[in-house]
Amino acid sequence: MPVGADGLPETADPAPPPGLVVVGRFDQPPGYHVNRPEGADSWLFTWTTGGHGRLRQGAAETRASPGDLVVLAPGVRHRYGVEPGASHWQFWWAHCQARPTWQAWLRPYDAGDGLYVVSPTPDALRDRVDAAFGRMLADARWTGSGAPPDTGAEADRVAVAHGSAARELALCALEEAVLLTAATARPSSPLPGVDARVRRAEALIAADPGAPHTVRSLAGHVALSPSRFAHLFTRQVGVSPMRALREARLRHAARLLEGSDLSVERIATASGFASPFHFNRVFRERYGTPPGAFRAKGPMVEGVDQGAGGR
Repeated sequence: MPVGADGLPETADPAPPPGLVVVGRFDQPPGYHVNRPEGADSWLFTWTTGGHGRLRQGAAETRASPGDLVVLAPGVRHRYGVEPGASHWQFWWAHCQARPTWQAWLRPYDAGDGLYVVSPTPDALRDRVDAAFGRMLADARWTGSGAPPDTGAEADRVAVAHGSAARELALCALEEAVLLTAATARPSSPLPGVDARVRRAEALIAADPGAPHTVRSLAGHVALSPSRFAHLFTRQVGVSPMRALREARLRHAARLLEGSDLSVERIATASGFASPFHFNRVFRERYGTPPGAFRAKGPMVEGVDQGAGGR
């Protein structure tokens, strides 16, 4: 596999500040490249629509072709640009903090060092993924007054989402693109060392954290006994299934606090907590502030769960 990033200079290109949702569409000629020795503070999503690109994240590297979604996690040195010998690279890109559910969807496509290569996307879905990115660009430009801009009306090719409504709409459009590609592409090989039944249980939790999951119900979904499932999950994930479920419910509640006007009591119920009192207590333990005060501080959900790991 040819390596196109070795000759890039060591000067660092800036990345958007953390917490922003930024989206754009480029069609770059040969010679275009971006180099970030320290990586970025946000996730970078790229969707190639023409030509070819090459992306390196840490020691992992991939070629991006039309129909490939390539994702770079934060905090790892990366370089990317037009594939050597290619006539151009046309691609959508988005910087943001990934929603927790996306990481479970992307995990089967982990190429190492926080590089996720979701490929190939079936031809029949590519227009819809293109449309999702177009809608993300339009929604990011919404001021909150009147209807969001038409997806074909934008003159610029880069947009920064201002305001919680524009951010959430833009992220919903990106979520559609991530789900469509991750659900239909075929990873080249399963993740080494991670049992497929554990991945399935994680996906079930991420898809609906407010559901009445139990160790027994999750074990039944993956055809294991409760004791075997609990042991396997804890050994491979590092926390028990119920601890993982509680964390997923708290992240879900935090997103609802930031992105909706639901009462704290309704958010507690929607997130799977038995009582508002219990929800208030565990939320404060996790985030250092009660739910009402968390909401009053303004938009901060995009960074609340980024314990692990841009254009």
